[in-house]
Amino acid sequence: MAKKENRSEVTMRCTVCGYERRPVDKNKKNTPDRLEINGYCKKCRKTVAFKEKK
Repeated sequence: MAKKENRSEVTMRCTVCGYERRPVDKNKKNTPDRLEINGYCKKCRKTVAFKEKK
């Protein structure tokens, strides 16, 4: 089985309103920087950038 020692769950936060999304998996070894993805925000009702919460 694959080991999950490099994977961790991070919470994503909307850059516009601060809405927090469900946790997503991130590989710390391949992406050491803070993760930023585009997604749909329920509160803003549009597609915005989500950044990794500290």
